[in-house]
Amino acid sequence: MKLFRLAAVLAVLAGPAYAQMPNLNLLQDGPSKSPEEKAAEAEREKAYKETLKKIPDSKASNDPWGGMRSDPPKQSAAPKASAATSAPKKKSGTAAN
Repeated sequence: MKLFRLAAVLAVLAGPAYAQMPNLNLLQDGPSKSPEEKAAEAEREKAYKETLKKIPDSKASNDPWGGMRSDPPKQSAAPKASAATSAPKKKSGTAAN
């Protein structure tokens, strides 16, 4: 009886491990393509690539709130002075938060 219980426990424990084993297929899934099928696939790929070339590039701004602003954002041509040359800022308030 103990041997039967041991075999049952091992079978229950081995079930999930067996289910996780990968299903390896070392053979091809089917026969190779005929020359006509290869030519048709190459023609489809060529037509697809030509269609992609016809799509125009998007040059418009992608700013959905652009019409809501009163003035356009300003572009700064000159970089700001570094913080090392400016005067140190004074701290205000208390340190107890």
